[in-house]
Amino acid sequence: MYHPAFHSSHAHLGHQYSFADTATPPCSAELLVPIHTIFAFLGNAIFLVGFVVSIIYLLAERDLKRKKKLHTIFRSFPSLETLDRINYRCMAYGFPSLTAAIITGSIWAETAWGHPWNWDPKETWSLITWIVYAILIHNRFVIGWRGRKTAYLMILGFVSVIVTFLGVNLIIGGLHSYV
Repeated sequence: MYHPAFHSSHAHLGHQYSFADTATPPCSAELLVPIHTIFAFLGNAIFLVGFVVSIIYLLAERDLKRKKKLHTIFRSFPSLETLDRINYRCMAYGFPSLTAAIITGSIWAETAWGHPWNWDPKETWSLITWIVYAILIHNRFVIGWRGRKTAYLMILGFVSVIVTFLGVNLIIGGLHSYV
């Protein structure tokens, strides 16, 4: 749908992404927008949990390797093995959610603008994020990554989520910017 705020924000910033003259036609694919958004937020929320678990994992592992008495806060958390399993579950649920968000967004974009992929900054960063998590899943299954390596890549993946979600909206701009 045509949204005046969307058009004006892009007009004064001079972005190359302006579909103001081609208002989105009402169509049955409009139902995909909330589905797309729900999958995106769900995937990001799951990846946030993985990010927090990864930080806890790395801090607890560091204390264990230094043979220091675990900080009081870490004594209340699960074992490193359990934290790694939680990270795996975050990958197992977050990655399909992100994939579904990208697919439903592409289907909607094809219907609305005639192109499933416009190389908008958010689309591009979503693809980068998807690739980071795909590499992580591949390395876990094929190479057998566990623990620290998984935690570092989960953190990198979430940094990519932050760039996708906040960086694009607040700094870069594009089709997905509504500020």
